[in-house]
Amino acid sequence: MLELNGVGENEFVEYKNRPLVRQGGDIFYGDLSEEYHVYMMIMSDKPSNKTGESVPDKIMVQLRKNGTQMPAKQTLAHGLVDALDTAAVWLERYNK
Repeated sequence: MLELNGVGENEFVEYKNRPLVRQGGDIFYGDLSEEYHVYMMIMSDKPSNKTGESVPDKIMVQLRKNGTQMPAKQTLAHGLVDALDTAAVWLERYNK
């Protein structure tokens, strides 16, 4: 689970040592100083089994070369963990 306690105004949440930023239904993952980053769009939500709160369900995941809008790779993930794991593998492979 991502821990948000103690994150300051000018700091980023990180997942596997890369910045992770969410704005509404859009998630940006990766370091923009590297060649590629990942854009994710939350397509649908579902209630959590544990809390009943709404959590991301279907997520479009796109690997993008910085400076372009065209995806180098794209897939549909089921759940945030699946989306983040896919994104982390792509960034590891493409940002060598």
